[in-house]
Amino acid sequence: MRTRLAALKASEGFIGFRTMLRFLLVAAALLPGAMARADDFRQIDYGRKLVEENCSRCHAVTSTDKSSHPDAPPFRTLSERYPIEDLAEALAEGISTGHPDMPEFVAAPEQVDAIIAYIRSINP
Repeated sequence: MRTRLAALKASEGFIGFRTMLRFLLVAAALLPGAMARADDFRQIDYGRKLVEENCSRCHAVTSTDKSSHPDAPPFRTLSERYPIEDLAEALAEGISTGHPDMPEFVAAPEQVDAIIAYIRSINP
């Protein structure tokens, strides 16, 4: 048995048990963070789609476009006007006073979270 193990150790491409165990432990430690980031990206993407569908008619909803309505602030500058977290309540209850001809928009809780995540992602 020992000679087989010695032969394995000597062979090219053999990774020692301790090395493999270290690799697996590091991978297991990093995996939850990577999965959380993937969930964050999905939520941000969902928020982006929601604001493109519901808000981009008047508001600039990306980090570079221009609002087509003079009273509609670009989403990338909202953090200069409001704490972003404060928008969650307004989105859930229905924003109807943003600018005079703004249509009322009411978001479901998962939509609110996604929109807030997206707005946060484009605000400096």
